[in-house]
Amino acid sequence: MKKILYSLLACALVSAAPANAFTTAAEVKPILNATKGNWIAVREFDGNDLVYFTHLESWRCGLDGVKYGINSETPDQEWELETCYEGEGAPNAMKAEGRLPYITLPLGSVETVTIELLYDDGSTDVVTFQRDAVKTP
Repeated sequence: MKKILYSLLACALVSAAPANAFTTAAEVKPILNATKGNWIAVREFDGNDLVYFTHLESWRCGLDGVKYGINSETPDQEWELETCYEGEGAPNAMKAEGRLPYITLPLGSVETVTIELLYDDGSTDVVTFQRDAVKTP
């Protein structure tokens, strides 16, 4: 129920904002805080674990970086975010062709995922997710 309410809140905020908004930490931080449970997802597919970063890609403007750690509380790997298209009508649009919003790991290997966000205001946020909490069908 909480996820639904947070998603509705995010939608309401987005629909009330101009198209070129949500490009700074001040604008995206409240949304990312409200939707922490959606930052990543783990999916079992085709004999692999896929760890999706789609939600973070959708709110990447306002972020200076994303790090992650698989089965570690230390986010020691960097997720390369697509460019923020500031000055365009949809700065958070995902345009890069051939770029996948996930990483592929051996089936059943992902137990936890730690995510660290670095906002463009210099602040950070770190969360560790248990597999079952972010596993999607």
